Amino acid sequence: MADKLIITFEEYTKIVEKLAIQIHKNYKPTVLVGIMRGAAPIIDILSRILKLPIAYIVIQSYSGKGMEDQQGQLMFAREISSLANNEDFKRVLLIDDLSDTGLTLNKSIEWLKNYGPTKDFINEVKTACLWKKKSSTFEPDFCPVRLKSDPWIVQPTEHYEELSIQDIKSRNE
Repeated sequence: MADKLIITFEEYTKIVEKLAIQIHKNYKPTVLVGIMRGAAPIIDILSRILKLPIAYIVIQSYSGKGMEDQQGQLMFAREISSLANNEDFKRVLLIDDLSDTGLTLNKSIEWLKNYGPTKDFINEVKTACLWKKKSSTFEPDFCPVRLKSDPWIVQPTEHYEELSIQDIKSRNE
């Protein structure tokens, strides 16, 4: 098991703010596209700071039983979820929480550039994430934290995956 890097919510928001500053200084995206679920809180904060429309791509990795630490085949949802206009997709900033192997970001760029409703409007796709792991082969355009190792990043909301609704109810009664 890899080392764990435990991130508090305060640390998390600071990293997102640093990412916002990098983007603001170096790029003028016309839409933010988040890779779900990891990008959900990031894109929420960035859209509020940068005042940009948002879109979501839903991707799931299937790897089989007992293969939690391995990335499997990527399955893309049929549609982008967005209220942005097709014209807003001129300069896309594609966002994920981290660049682990690089596979998800690479495949998402390819999928986005071939997505029927918006592909003719896209002039440019740049990428952003909060963390780049040492062994990642993908080089994001914007990334405030470049790690010197490959730890398991424990994000502030990750503990909810271990809790049942009964656990939460008992804590709040």
